[in-house]
Order: sequence, then C-alpha cells, then structure tokens
Amino acid sequence: MLRQTALLALALVPATFAQVAEDFEGGWDETAWPTYAPDCNQGGKVALDSSTAHSGSNSIRVDGAGGFCGHIFFGTKSIPSGDLYVRAWVKASKALTDSHVTFITMPDPAQGTNKHLRIGGQSKILMYNRESDDATLPDLSPQGIAASAALPTGEWQCFEYHVGTDGSIETWLNGEAVEGLTSVPGDGNPNAGQWQRSSIKPTPEAVYFGWESYGGDTNTFWYDDIAIDSARVGCE
Repeated sequence: MLRQTALLALALVPATFAQVAEDFEGGWDETAWPTYAPDCNQGGKVALDSSTAHSGSNSIRVDGAGGFCGHIFFGTKSIPSGDLYVRAWVKASKALTDSHVTFITMPDPAQGTNKHLRIGGQSKILMYNRESDDATLPDLSPQGIAASAALPTGEWQCFEYHVGTDGSIETWLNGEAVEGLTSVPGDGNPNAGQWQRSSIKPTPEAVYFGWESYGGDTNTFWYDDIAIDSARVGCE
C-alpha cells in the first residue's frame, strides 16, 4: 500500500520540473558544471559569485577577455537527446556591440568535428551563428537587425531558446518571442535566408555558458537559475 501511495504521489508531480535545474545555492559543482575552453584560454575566468543573484544568494560570474583565446565557458553535457529547451537568467555588464561575440556555445557534430552552434551578438543585437559556414540568424541586413533585439544590461534577463530535431530554432527574451531569432521549417522568416540555405539540423551534445570574443570586446556575464529540458520551462 505504501509503495502504491508513493507511486501515485510521483505521478502527480507537475511535469514542469526541468530535466536539469541549477540555482547554484549549494555552490558551484565543477564536476557537474565543468569549464570549457576549446583550443585555448588566455585571460577568461569563471567563479561562484555571492554579490548578485537572480534568486537566492549565488550566481556564476564569467569574466570574458578580449580576443578568441580569452574565451571561457561552463556548462553541462546532461541534455536531452531530442528537442532541447534551455532557460537561463542572464545579466550582462556591457551592451552588445557591432563586433561578433558568443555567450552560449553548443558543440554540434551535425556541422562537423569541433564545430559549434553559437548564441551571442553582432550589430548590437542578439543572433545565432553556425560555425561551419559562419551563417547568422537573422540575416545582418537592416531588416534582420530590426527583427532581433538588444540584450539589456545591468539587470537580470530571462533568455530561453529551443533547438528542435527538425532544425527549428525558437527564442524568447523575458517571455516574448523574438521574431528574427526564429527559424521553423514551413514557417517563413524573411530574415533567415542565410540560415536556411543550409540543410544542417543542429544536434547539440552539450550547452556551455560564458564568453567568446572574435575581436577586442570584453564583458562580464552572470548566469543563474538555469533549466534544461525537452519541453519549454518558461521564466517562472
């Protein structure tokens, strides 16, 4: 009878709990959330920070140096094998500039060995970049730039995205869909021409949060309340 009661209680647990959820209130488990710096790392660093948090007392601070080798990330390989939904509360100290930078990177074997699906900024707006052919989502035309959004600074922002097995990309900032950062088969995005010329369907094998600069840009990012699941978690 006790076993049946326990099973019933488990069945009634809401399905909104993420497959991976971390608020860093227990500290930074560097085994579960290791650093990642492919090729080289000269100057970037990751640390647990108790001076600011989206919730509780702790967050992870990433000090990103300028130049490619100033990159540093932390993250996890514990992600769904199918549809991937990621939610992270993010705070940036500086605005995105015209230069190309990355603050989330995902090793993506669909593009080839040591290639990544990257989320970051260029032309002062949020964008995706496919490392294998340097394609961007959205197109960096005046119309494409207008269809994306800037990343506000100095305050916590809820950043969510979906990478689908059918090649879909969807993105939300503070719960609002970002039109320019959407590419869904069969649903036209006039500003996704460069992205959609390829037949590549991303298959991320890990998610890493941090900073990578392809010029001289430096920045400090904080990350908190990260959730990774096979369905959208949302900002709440």
